[in-house]
This record gives sequence, structure tokens and C-alpha cells, in this order.
Amino acid sequence: MLITLLTLFHILILVYWLGGDLGAFYGSSFMVDPKRSAAERLMALKILNNIDMAPRSMLILAFPTGLALAWAKGWLTLPGWVPAVVALASLAWLALAWAVHLNHGGGAGIKRVDMAIRYIVLVALYGVGLAGVAQVIEMPFFIALKMIVLATCITLGLVVRRQLVPLFPAIREMIATGPTPQTDATIAQVNGRARISVVSLWLLLLVAAWLGIATPV
Repeated sequence: MLITLLTLFHILILVYWLGGDLGAFYGSSFMVDPKRSAAERLMALKILNNIDMAPRSMLILAFPTGLALAWAKGWLTLPGWVPAVVALASLAWLALAWAVHLNHGGGAGIKRVDMAIRYIVLVALYGVGLAGVAQVIEMPFFIALKMIVLATCITLGLVVRRQLVPLFPAIREMIATGPTPQTDATIAQVNGRARISVVSLWLLLLVAAWLGIATPV
């Protein structure tokens, strides 16, 4: 029963991650459409930002559900309290990420904590994943690879954040003056770069899904 529930939760991570990303991807086309009014484009941005919390949440929940499933199936030899503590820590991180979102990206303190956690998790996943591939740490090969894939997904998420930085001044200018060729060009350019990163992330998720199904030792 436990394994069935954990498997279901882990599958739903992929479903909501890809589904949310697809919704945000489609919504971004309205944001860059010069035929749309500023109000319509701002509404598209708001919807996109809210939908995007689904994949952001799934990114945080992917590791604790995967770890718990690997423990339950006996793929990883761990004390039972380890996946429990990781799950609680991940829920705390999830609450923090939602606090940043509901505060509209404000609250410099909690935002810095959220970013610090991402970098710590990123380094830990790469380190443990690479150690697993090299068999410095004993674990199934596919689990080590999935850790590296998840770390790369976090990396791409951070890249997207950097790529979106020029978007916000353009949005503020559009609100103040209305759409202009300059703001339209900036928004389209930022969106185009971010889409490449997002599509790359989708491919990584498919790789992770294949690894979870094929479970190559």
C-alpha cells in the first residue's frame, strides 16, 4: 500500500510539472502578442506566474517522494527517519517558496533563503549523484542519474530566473507608457530565450521518467 501511494505521488509530480509548464508555455504566447492590449498581456503574465507555481512546487517535491519510494522499495538502505526528515524539510521549503510567490517576489530575506536552499540542494544532488555514478556511494545507477537530472533541472530553473531579469523593467515601462516596439522586442527576446531553457527542462524530465520506468542498474 505504501509503495503504491508513493509511486502514485511520484508519477503525479511528473504530470503536474509538465502540465504546469505546458500551461505557462502557452500563456506566454499571449504575453508577447503585440496585438493584445497592455491589460490583456498583464493578465496573461499574472495567469502564467500563478500556473508556474505548479512546476516550481513539483521541483521541490520530486526528491522527497523519489527518496521515500527508493527507501520503500529497498533500493536505498537508509534508516526510516531519513526520508521522513527530508519530507518535512521539503514541505518547509515548499511553504517558503509559496511565501515568496504570495508576496509577489518581495521579502528580500525569505527570497534569499529560498535561493540559498536551491543552491545547497543543487550542490548536494550533483555531489551525491556523481558519487553514486562513480560508486563512491553505493546506490543503483539509475537513481544516481536521476539525482543528476534533478540537479540539472534546478540549474535550468535558476538560468530561467536570470533570463527573465530584463522582463520586469520592460513590463513596468509597458504599464507606464503602453506597449512600444522597444518593450515588445525586449519581452519577445526574453521569452524566446526562456523557452529554450524550458524545452530543455522538458527533455530532462522525460529522461528522468524513462530512468524511473527502465530502472537500469
